[in-house]
Amino acid sequence: MPLHQLRDYQQHAVDAVVRHFRQTDESAIIVLPTGAGKSLVIAELARLAHYPILVLAHVSELVEQNAQKYRQLGLECSIFAAGLNQKQTNKQVCFASIQSVARNLTKFERFYSLVIIDECHRVGCDPDSQYQLLLMHLHRFNPHLKVLGLTATPYRLNQGWCYQFDYRGFVRPIKEAAFKHCIYELPLAALIRRGYLTPPTLIDAPIAEYSFEACRTMNGLFDNPAINRLLVKSQRVTQSIIEQVIELSQQRQGIMIFAATVEHAQEIIGYLSGQSAAIIVATTSKGERASIIEQFKHRQIKYLVNVSVLTTGFDAPHVDMIALLRPTASVSLFQQIIGRGLRLASGKKDCLVIDYAGNGFDLYQPEIGQPKPDSTSVPVMVPCPVCDFANTFWGKVDANGALIEHYGRRCQGRIETATGPAQCDYRFRFKQCPHCMEENDIAARRCQHCGYQLIDPDDLLKRALSLKDAMVIRCCGMHFSKKKEALVIQYFDEDGAQLQEQFYLAKPASRKKFYALFLKRQWQDPIIPQSVEEAIAHQQNFRHPDFVVARKKQQYWRIQEHIFDYQGRYRLAHQLN
Repeated sequence: MPLHQLRDYQQHAVDAVVRHFRQTDESAIIVLPTGAGKSLVIAELARLAHYPILVLAHVSELVEQNAQKYRQLGLECSIFAAGLNQKQTNKQVCFASIQSVARNLTKFERFYSLVIIDECHRVGCDPDSQYQLLLMHLHRFNPHLKVLGLTATPYRLNQGWCYQFDYRGFVRPIKEAAFKHCIYELPLAALIRRGYLTPPTLIDAPIAEYSFEACRTMNGLFDNPAINRLLVKSQRVTQSIIEQVIELSQQRQGIMIFAATVEHAQEIIGYLSGQSAAIIVATTSKGERASIIEQFKHRQIKYLVNVSVLTTGFDAPHVDMIALLRPTASVSLFQQIIGRGLRLASGKKDCLVIDYAGNGFDLYQPEIGQPKPDSTSVPVMVPCPVCDFANTFWGKVDANGALIEHYGRRCQGRIETATGPAQCDYRFRFKQCPHCMEENDIAARRCQHCGYQLIDPDDLLKRALSLKDAMVIRCCGMHFSKKKEALVIQYFDEDGAQLQEQFYLAKPASRKKFYALFLKRQWQDPIIPQSVEEAIAHQQNFRHPDFVVARKKQQYWRIQEHIFDYQGRYRLAHQLN
């Protein structure tokens, strides 16, 4: 029995870890929202350990917090963190900062049974990273080393999900993950509903907000130079926002303001002149930072402005208002930021959250695994026609909530095979090999089945655009109609140019070609049209290609290529010039 009373979900998390590592040495993570008490779970796991374990964090504050919870059990531990002026490893349980350990590997030439990594979404797959170098080092002394991660947001924006296999029966769409299994997860909504966290009150910016959408790059992320240029032109907007923040915060205890850049933060502090305010940025010295945080926690400072430095490992329960003045493409970061205001505190009824950056995320929505394509995208549920798994992808819906399109590539369902669990191989988007006709990921350069070198769509388009007898349509839509016994498909570009082709669904060869092009590329449950009339009746289901390439044969244009799911340097029809 634990020496302190764990909440039921904390005990369930501990039990899941013990159960998992009794069966396998494969790495695992548990997902608990900010404020769920991860340090208590870590302390209990450390108490249960029979052999030496190492607990890692990326900031000294977390190292100290985790060690403190363990010591409250009446147990002794070592701390190895330069930021805390302690470098000891003599106890069975050692709490350490990854930076200090990575610079002193010779101090860790010993057997560890378990490594626990707090905020494990920071662990990447790069073999030269500090975490991976340390784990390889420790495996030399224990080939059966067990590795456990804890995080509130199991996703890295540039790499994807932190794990591959989920205990609920699905596979994350990622080629390489830092962890193998997710063995326990508690939703944020459950903690709020049970009164363990403060409910957030999210409102859109009432009078003013920034329009960062033009600062997005082609991959959905944000370009910092473009953000800086926009903010320079938006000083009146910033001033109006801060005036409103001051007005709305009159009855609030602690306000955190998240700025987009250092220059932006300095501008904000200028508008807070006369208020009890302070600023923390990456270059703020350790001593000054510690002093500011201490004053803020003791409510001597009311407004705390920061730039990307207080999103994790920061605990000030009295925070009851958050003003978000920076854009982000990550639901994870959005959740981490809002999590700063969800801890319980005396006299605190809710946390007011105002998003002045128009990020548009729903705090309770799941992380999708890729950056949000644009501001109108929402999470949509897409069932797999093979394994029936309900996938969650970014997509678009109409006014009635009906699916218009989605951006999912491959089913995330988990299936059992003769060699163990694997990811369902159904692909919603794919590049078809012309040699063996098998489907590949849309970014593949060689067929994963036969090794055939796949044509680069950029090379194909460049070649077609250089030919006088070739025509390229940047397709923005298509239309089905009937001409005698044929299904006629017309492809349109933005300027009204068009190409068309015919399919005779009554003829096996023509029907096979139509099916190969369009059957799997449907937004709704796939239908198999047996007639021209049926195809026309369901034409809204079928996805149009991104580009259509034709060559002139006498006086007619004959379509030679349909390019779906294009990724490259040429603009798509829906993208701005």
